[in-house]
Amino acid sequence: MWTTGARDEVSVLLIEDDEVIGRHVEAGLRSHGYAVAWIRTGGSGLAEADRNPVDVVLLDLGLPDMDGIDVARQLRNAHPDVLILILTARSEEIDVIAGLDAGADDYLVKPFSLTVLLARLRAHLRRRPAAAPEPGELIRIGDLAVDIAARRCRLGDREVELRPKEFELLAVLIQRPGEAVSREALMAEVWDENWFGPTKTLDVTMSSLRRRLQAAAAEAHVPVALPALTTLRGHGYRLDPPKPPDGG
Repeated sequence: MWTTGARDEVSVLLIEDDEVIGRHVEAGLRSHGYAVAWIRTGGSGLAEADRNPVDVVLLDLGLPDMDGIDVARQLRNAHPDVLILILTARSEEIDVIAGLDAGADDYLVKPFSLTVLLARLRAHLRRRPAAAPEPGELIRIGDLAVDIAARRCRLGDREVELRPKEFELLAVLIQRPGEAVSREALMAEVWDENWFGPTKTLDVTMSSLRRRLQAAAAEAHVPVALPALTTLRGHGYRLDPPKPPDGG
C-alpha cells in the first residue's frame, strides 16, 4: 500500500478517486521522496489514517462514498496534528471556506500543477516543529496562558485544544500584545514568507481561533479574563488585554 522514495519521514495519504490525477500525484510525490498511500474512497481513507501514522493528507472533495468535507472534519477530530490539503474542482468561495472550517490547512483548485503542490507541501512542512520540545515559560495575558515550547494553551484552569495553525497564529500575537500585526507578517510567520496561497486562509483560521477561545471561556467554572483578538480592517490583527470588569 505504501510506496516510499529516497526518504520516508514524511508520509502522505492521498484520498482521490480520479485515476489519472491519483497516478500523477502518487508518482510525482514518490519521485520527490515522499511515502505515499493512495486510497480511492473516504471511508477507506479514514480507516487508513487510523491504521498508520500519517503526516499529510491530500483530500479530494468529490469522493464516491462520502463528501470530502465530512472526511476532513473526521480526520481533524481524530488526528489534530495532521496536515490536510484539499484538492477540489469546486472553486466557489463557500466551498473553500467550508473545507477550511472543517479543519483543512489549505486547498488547491483542480487542475493544478505538481510543482505548485510540492511547493505548498514544502511551505507547510517547514512550519512544523522538528520535535516535541520541553515545556517553557508561560506567556500570560489576562487568564490566557500560552507555553510556546510545549505548544499548550490554557484559559483559567482549562486547557484549550487548538489546531496547529490556530496555535501558531496565537503564539505570534501573544508575543506582541497590543501591537498591530499586518496580514503579510502573519502569513509569513504562520504559513511561509514565500506563501502564494489564498489569504482567506488567515481569516478562517482567526475565526476558528476566536470561537475556540470564546467556547472555552463560556465553559469555564468561574469567570475568566479573555484577551480580545481585534480585527484591524485593511491591515491585520491585534491581541488586546482583557477589559476591566466595569468596561473601562
